[in-house]
Amino acid sequence: MQIVINSSPLIFLAKLGYLRQLLNYPDSFYIPQSVADEISVKSDSASQVVQAFIGSGVLQVRAVALVNLAQSLNQRLGQGESDAIALGIELNVNYVLLDDLAARKEAIRLGLTIRGTLAVINKMMMDRTIKVDSLDDLYARCIEIDFRVKRSIFEQIFLDE
Repeated sequence: MQIVINSSPLIFLAKLGYLRQLLNYPDSFYIPQSVADEISVKSDSASQVVQAFIGSGVLQVRAVALVNLAQSLNQRLGQGESDAIALGIELNVNYVLLDDLAARKEAIRLGLTIRGTLAVINKMMMDRTIKVDSLDDLYARCIEIDFRVKRSIFEQIFLDE
């Protein structure tokens, strides 16, 4: 599979300690140049983890060729989200990993399949790639790292399988 990832899912997965497990899947992972640039200016530990995966080539950085589309999207969305959506269309990926609601709606409108950070965590749990002992603890960790999600949505993702 081919997957484009925006910056916030990269950072949240790194902060939770799950990014390595995701990137161990036998898929191709792409990020737009703007996402790589956004992450490279930060010096926290999560950004350093992401930068290491960029440096190793596991996360492949791509310039967006659909510049007009990205610029049009950027009138309503952030640069990273706009470029991730444009790159997803350009590469005809299996899905784009986005958390921002407006970006998700726009990606779906444009015909992309999207996933969010929590859906990816849920898949890794079901695949036994990661072990989560307590959903309450996972929710608390998400809130602690400023991942904003209503408890009802969190439970819908993890309990409704």
